[in-house]
Amino acid sequence: MSAIPSVDLEEFTSGDPKRKKKFIAEIGRAFGEIGFVALSGHYLSEQLVENLYGEIKKFFNLPQDVKDSYEISGIGGQRGYTSFGKEHAKGRKEGDLKEFWHFGQYVEDDPKLEAEYPTNVLVKELPNFNKVGKESYKMLEKTAKYVLRALALHLGLEETYFDNYIKNGNSILRPIHYPPITSEPKNAIRAAAHGDINLITLLMGAHGRGLQVMTHNGEWVDAIARPDQLMINVGDMLSRLTNNKLKSTVHQVVNPPRELWGTSRYSIPFFMHPVSDMPLNCLEHCIDDEHPKLYEDITAGEFLHERLIDLGLVKKMA
Repeated sequence: MSAIPSVDLEEFTSGDPKRKKKFIAEIGRAFGEIGFVALSGHYLSEQLVENLYGEIKKFFNLPQDVKDSYEISGIGGQRGYTSFGKEHAKGRKEGDLKEFWHFGQYVEDDPKLEAEYPTNVLVKELPNFNKVGKESYKMLEKTAKYVLRALALHLGLEETYFDNYIKNGNSILRPIHYPPITSEPKNAIRAAAHGDINLITLLMGAHGRGLQVMTHNGEWVDAIARPDQLMINVGDMLSRLTNNKLKSTVHQVVNPPRELWGTSRYSIPFFMHPVSDMPLNCLEHCIDDEHPKLYEDITAGEFLHERLIDLGLVKKMA
């Protein structure tokens, strides 16, 4: 049995008030207790998932010099390719044992945001790569919208509270390749312990051992989803907004047993970000005598910039 609770988004979208209420209670409880949930009933079809994995495997199998040509300097790794070992967890010097790609927002009807975000990078060697990436991005964004609607109701907010903040938000779809391990890693693992920056993360590819979540008792537990499920977790932005009522949970991707060092691992997180001017000030009704305000006021854009510096992806201004 997985230590991570399972929920079905179709209960929320069913039109049945009782089922909707049940989903809100279950996801609210899971995010308050462990910060992770395994979700079925999402908007990604089996075929789309299969197509996306096929395309990203083709990309990571391209010659290194071809991949390197898609690494764009000066944008903090926000679009295109980031090569092996470049990113590290906050507070660590060792680079994580991974390479990855970033698809970003496809802005609609907002020239200001279109100018603010870096442009998506087109891979000319793979004619379907960007098409499949965009379709997956849209379906994950749609899934995230309904999860956030449920969380808004759980928090006593209006159901569509998050809708305008996430429309054209600075969300990222990140296909990750953890290559085979060829020699004893020096104090490095595939992804060191960290919390996510964003509102919520929707993760594809948590179907085998590797992803671990730290419980509030400080114990590491395996987070394993069924093939039809996404693993969803609370990010630091949502923690700040809710004054830790919904908890961002530290997690990591550990190296496999030595006999499996020769295998690759792929995972595809979708980091749901709001627009940069969303205030992350603690919600007033999440603050009381027992739960004093824990965080200074800050916008999503300011917080993201701070964290990209922590991760080594953006240089701190002198």
